[in-house]
Amino acid sequence: MYPIVTIFGRPIGTYALSSVAGILLAGWYACWAARRRGVDDNEIIVLLLVSAVGILLGSHVLYALTNLPALLRYLSASANLSLGDWFRGLLPYVGGAVFYGGLLGGLAAGALYLRIRRLPFAAYADIAAPAIPLFHAFGRIGCFLGGCCYGIPWEGGITYTRALSPEANGVARFPVQLLESALLFALFFLLAALFRRGALRGKLLALYLAVYAVLRFLLEFLRGDAIRGVYFGLSTSQWISLAILLALGVAALARACARRRARASA
Repeated sequence: MYPIVTIFGRPIGTYALSSVAGILLAGWYACWAARRRGVDDNEIIVLLLVSAVGILLGSHVLYALTNLPALLRYLSASANLSLGDWFRGLLPYVGGAVFYGGLLGGLAAGALYLRIRRLPFAAYADIAAPAIPLFHAFGRIGCFLGGCCYGIPWEGGITYTRALSPEANGVARFPVQLLESALLFALFFLLAALFRRGALRGKLLALYLAVYAVLRFLLEFLRGDAIRGVYFGLSTSQWISLAILLALGVAALARACARRRARASA
């Protein structure tokens, strides 16, 4: 594909361009949704910036954890390197990003900010829920153009020759990035429609997490990159998907039990 394009004589990564487009559109949508719900859109902008810090940290931390054995070997063998060489050698082990790490890091940072500001989590979560898959959909287009997060070999697929991941080159592969992008756009439109109608107030983020966890679990079977780690036959992202579904199920059960107790004591 086209991992690099030249604009005004400068090489720019297509993943970066796609991500910027996703950030701008997701930010615009979040501000529009905030005004529609009567929420200060300036507060939304600050929330998004704080969440972006969590996204950046979380995505790299989870990438490092998926490469932990190799990272530990490097750290034990690099004691005699200069500081500059040490950081350059460290980059392959911590420089990548894993979406789930960014998602969980961004949610944690956003929740902490809302708690400090004493703002209602549910109201802001409803606004953010459709914006997340909108941003992610553009990110996956960037993955397709850059040749990362590539799919399994498939005779009817697309053959990379200049992918950022050398392992992707020279093999016809299923365009799993585009399939995920299409599903994320569909999820955005579903959540945006529910938000516009005022349906499932306070539950849109949970709905997003549940639907995406199912989609991601299934899509992982079409992924051809094993760099993120495979444990007991399932990838890191599949285990995280299962953990998210379990956590959502436990939370729903706890709320149901609390409502039953409240009715019984009334």
